[in-house]
Amino acid sequence: MSEGDEGNFKKPKKGAAGLPAVVASLKHVFGKDGVVRGTKALMGLNQAGGFDCPSCAWPDPDRDRSFAEFCENGAKAVASEAMKRTIGKEFFAEHSVADLMAQTDAWHDEQGRLAEPMVLWEGASHYEPITWDAAFGILAEELRALPSPDQAIFYTSGRASNEAAFLYQLFVRAYGTNNLPDCSNMCHESSGLALKEAIGVGKGTVTMDDFLEAEVILCVGQNPGTNHPRMLSTLEDAVKKGAKLVAINPLKEAGLLGFAHPQHLTGLLGRATALSSTYLQVKVNGDLALFRGLAKALLAAGAEDSDFLKEHTVSYGEYRSLVEATPWPEIEALSGIARADIEKLAGLMAAGGKRVITCWAMGLTQHRNAVATIREIANVHLILGAVGRPGAGLCPVRGHSNVQGDRTVGIFEKMPESFLAALEKQAGVTIPRQHGFDTVNSILAMHEGKAKVFFALGGNFAQATPDSAFTAAALRKCRLTCHVSTKLNRSHLIPGRRALILPCLGRSEQDEGRFVSTENSMGIVQSSEGKLEPAAEDLLSEVDIVALMAETVIGDVGNIRWGWLAEDYDRIRTWIEAVVPGFDNYNERVRQAGGFYLPNAAKERRWNTPDGKAHFSVATMDAFKVQPGRFLLQTLRSHDQFNTTVYGLNDRYRGISGMRDIVFVNPEDLAALGIKPGERIDVTSHWDDGERHLRGFRAIPYEMPRGMAAAYFPEANVLVPVGHVAEGSNTPASKSIEVSLMPANAERKESAGRGAFSKAKEGSVIS
Repeated sequence: MSEGDEGNFKKPKKGAAGLPAVVASLKHVFGKDGVVRGTKALMGLNQAGGFDCPSCAWPDPDRDRSFAEFCENGAKAVASEAMKRTIGKEFFAEHSVADLMAQTDAWHDEQGRLAEPMVLWEGASHYEPITWDAAFGILAEELRALPSPDQAIFYTSGRASNEAAFLYQLFVRAYGTNNLPDCSNMCHESSGLALKEAIGVGKGTVTMDDFLEAEVILCVGQNPGTNHPRMLSTLEDAVKKGAKLVAINPLKEAGLLGFAHPQHLTGLLGRATALSSTYLQVKVNGDLALFRGLAKALLAAGAEDSDFLKEHTVSYGEYRSLVEATPWPEIEALSGIARADIEKLAGLMAAGGKRVITCWAMGLTQHRNAVATIREIANVHLILGAVGRPGAGLCPVRGHSNVQGDRTVGIFEKMPESFLAALEKQAGVTIPRQHGFDTVNSILAMHEGKAKVFFALGGNFAQATPDSAFTAAALRKCRLTCHVSTKLNRSHLIPGRRALILPCLGRSEQDEGRFVSTENSMGIVQSSEGKLEPAAEDLLSEVDIVALMAETVIGDVGNIRWGWLAEDYDRIRTWIEAVVPGFDNYNERVRQAGGFYLPNAAKERRWNTPDGKAHFSVATMDAFKVQPGRFLLQTLRSHDQFNTTVYGLNDRYRGISGMRDIVFVNPEDLAALGIKPGERIDVTSHWDDGERHLRGFRAIPYEMPRGMAAAYFPEANVLVPVGHVAEGSNTPASKSIEVSLMPANAERKESAGRGAFSKAKEGSVIS
């Protein structure tokens, strides 16, 4: 073990979960919520008739749910949301915006639930209480004063329910704009675009049962042990049934090595099931080359499904010629994986009855060539015919619990004409057709003065987005910023000329006998009904907030009666059924235990493409390259956080405790730079428009390919240029950042930040 002045690091774990996960879960839940409220929350989590986990989007079992159908991260998320401690006028009178800005994200989360609407007046140093009516009056004043509705931006996080999201996008479009950026723009936008082009549907094509029938499962660019731990039990079941799990990831991650099931006696005793039979430590952004190599090896072995290719695909001949012309040395150089290892994996995939599932997350989606990479994965599956058959398919693993559902019901800046026409018919109002701003373009529009009001339904926009200082400056140029939230977060502290915080119910809380619904990563729509008494009397549901805002800003128009719709969520679901295909008998089916699957044509080998065929892509193989002496850095999460919510300062599986201001680097690279483990270093990112800096972070040795580095999100977002995006999807390329590393300047060593980013770093969002 090596120790510093405010944290320590030791060897990473070789497996995930077990008794430590149970202890950590109970510590968070009982410590924040108390035994009675905490137990009630856990017993309702992911149960039929209960509420959907506000954390990840991994699906619940279709059958035989456990009495404890949650993971450590789910428990932490519920513990955070279910806190009975509240903050209101007294708290904000005591703490100025500047004081709050100096605190850590973890400290913000610990303070408690927002209890009442708050306003920050122009020039004021403290938030003050405001009535709901007055808050909606400010929104109406600002939105009505805009010369064009397109000068307002309406952001959405993945927490919003189907009902809240549908009513929200209905209001935004009735108001007159399609400016509906969301967190999908920053995570799986690349997946949706790539899959839509390849197979005609922008979602995954597998179910939980497919995992139990698969022969080979590839986990690529994802860390399920931290980001979606319930997936580990599914992988364990698959491995026990004979599936071969192949991990493809630059860093060695505990959750891909082994899993000690915390609900089994052997797991509690620390006996882990070995998961990955093969672990390929691909270079950062080397996945396109790796899958091109797999295609080359599969074709050389004659493993293609000729009947499937002939009946269901186009452009195969052109793609085959491209693959055959790709030289092995280039594949090896770009991927960092030897030809023999690629050919061995291809042989495993071919021998497995072509029952192959490929899962991926943001390790693939946040690169310049992310869309091309995911298209290449689809190419390999098309070669094998491994789509639309049991035990085979494509599985983008979504992050937030209803981010997929929000997109399904209309949260997208460029919904298809079929949706907009159906919405217009149902609403009886003119719906705009001009595409709106996505997340990156929203930041640019605010920065350039083209957008003047920013409204967020959930989320922590300032922390989730790239180029932190640039984004903060953009938000501060707005006339009004408004956030619907359950907890204090840093975005509240980066206000426009005026700022509002509107507190809402959490998913775990009772909503006057009403329930909402969500969609998980596998297209299952299910009900979610909170069981806890609300943390404060003045909280409103997200649906009610949207309806009251709409009534105040534009009033009832066309066929829309906002208050009537919000009064009974069945009415909103009836509207969704009328507008969105696949929601037939919505109110009846969502009340069934376990909900229902939305239709997925690709599962049935029907391709919703213009010509009705699945399409090969013929992208040039490349990878992001850096200048000699520089490193390729990716951002990632710690185990003590979910998205931008930081629960604590530890990253148990990676051996980190008490700190977040760190950079993981290959130990040989550290030695070559003359940097000692734990030493303070400066990190500089390089882009066409200049440099961005993190000062005084600690260098942590970690097993990963040479020339690579990694740092925590959101602290490292300051290094991500706003103009560095994925081609096609416009997703920030947060996994491909060119950086240089050097020892921190001597005069800064003594003033380096303590613990979890507690002091402002140069160029950061809190500077």
